[in-house]
Formats: sequence, C-alpha cells, structure tokens
Amino acid sequence: MKLIHKKIPAHFLNAMPEGVKFIKKHQQDFLVVEKVYCSKGHNLMADVVRIHGELSINFRLQVGGSEGLVFLDAFWGGHAKLYNFIPDVSSTGPIVNALCPACGMSMIVKDKCRQAGCDSSQAICFALHGNQNKIYVCAKLGCPGHRMEIGNISRRVLEQVSEINYVGVHADDIFMEI
Repeated sequence: MKLIHKKIPAHFLNAMPEGVKFIKKHQQDFLVVEKVYCSKGHNLMADVVRIHGELSINFRLQVGGSEGLVFLDAFWGGHAKLYNFIPDVSSTGPIVNALCPACGMSMIVKDKCRQAGCDSSQAICFALHGNQNKIYVCAKLGCPGHRMEIGNISRRVLEQVSEINYVGVHADDIFMEI
C-alpha cells in the first residue's frame, strides 16, 4: 500500500488521546495507533508483524467457517491486513467476529456503520488507554468504515478524522502462514 497524505485536523492533534501518535514519514504527517486493548485490558499490539515499520494490531478473526489471526495496519485509515488463514465469506457472508487473542473475549459491539453504502450494525471495538476512548472498525469484511470516540474532542473533528482513508482496501489483504 502506498501511504497517501491526508490532512489531520489541528484540533485533533492538540487533544490527541493516549494510544495514538503523530509521525512524519516521507515528509508527510500521519496518525498511527500506538496502543489498543481489548475491553479486559489485554494489549493487542504485535511486534512480531510490522506494517510500514510500525507495530500491527493483532486479534483473532472468525469469518464464516474459518478462523485465525489477523494483523491490521496501525496507520489510521490504512487497511493493509495480514491473515494466517483464508477468510470463508461463502457460508455466512462478510460479517466477522473478532476476539482478543489473549482471553478470547468477543470485541464485537452494536454500532451502525457510517460508511456510505454499508448496512452493518456491528463493529470491532478497540479500547485506547484507560478504556474510556474507543476505536470502532466496521465488522463487515472489506468495509473501510472506522471511527474514534474520544471524550474531549468535538464530534465534528472526530468525523473529519474518521474520513481519513487510504486506497487499496481489498488489494492490501495478504495471506500468510505463521
């Protein structure tokens, strides 16, 4: 995936939550998820797989009759993923179940996707430090919908941040054996 620069609202940068960092790469500014947890507090960052030089976000994924690990790009709006299995979308469709790899707790919550054309009412919920601020990623395989819920940042600014997406949603899925 080629990283494409998107403007990050200054109001977000001034009140950025713990667990998200601001970096420069190739003379451009990016947001990177630095630390996320399941609702029970287990760290979901994986040093074993790095994408674009950053730690990846690791969780178990169930798709239809298949299950395995997925490593998600930590660049905000990036959609590169590495799977250690081939997702089975033929048996139940593209809605997934995400589980913490440490405790097995489901990370799926009810949350209407705000992406145009998506009808999903479920999301994968990642907790930022302290479990008060959250990141929601649409549970529909292939949907680029994602958003943050941060207590001290206005809804308008969070909507601007949620619109940051990079190209290559499907083309960046890579299957690997680990």
